[in-house]
Amino acid sequence: MRAQLARVDAVLVQALIAAALSFAHLHDIASAAGQDGWKAWAYPISVDLLLVAAWRRLRTGEAKASGWCWFVIALTASLGANVATAGLLDLGDVPAWLRILVAGWPAVAFLGGTLLAHTTTPAATNDIEAADVQEGAPEPLPEMPAQPAIEAPPNRPAVPVPAALIEHARKVAAEHHTRTGTPIDTPTLRARLGVPAPMAEAIAAQLA
Repeated sequence: MRAQLARVDAVLVQALIAAALSFAHLHDIASAAGQDGWKAWAYPISVDLLLVAAWRRLRTGEAKASGWCWFVIALTASLGANVATAGLLDLGDVPAWLRILVAGWPAVAFLGGTLLAHTTTPAATNDIEAADVQEGAPEPLPEMPAQPAIEAPPNRPAVPVPAALIEHARKVAAEHHTRTGTPIDTPTLRARLGVPAPMAEAIAAQLA
């Protein structure tokens, strides 16, 4: 834990030193280019904010091309001020092109910050369009349970009946008709013969 805090503290101290020095150099360049008073202090703030906005866009992993473009622009402005104030530029006699760059920087920083902060990435746009389509689409109808198909009863195969059994059934049927005066029915014939129902039906068909 202490080692991690030591690394964090070292990074913070280094960042504070770099920011303070770059801030002072940008202020000196802006002041030498004719931007006096509070305007000279606004320039380094503008450069640092553009750097932060570009770095955040790079961290998101989306639209890296624009993020790198504006990061390089802001970094060039910061490094250029650091190098210019290292004795390579006479702050008492600033060239006209530098005055033009300093005067046009606010518009450039505003454009870059706006594009970085408010440009919608393609992935986010696709997500919004997909959500709109889903909201406007009609709700699907509930699925009805499938009705089981009604199958026709299979045709019963013909039951083979021995001829002797048919002759015996004729005698049983004649005896029943003589005794009751009515034709014998299939259940009674089945009970008298002791045969299965399919065979009884086949025998009754032969007697009809």
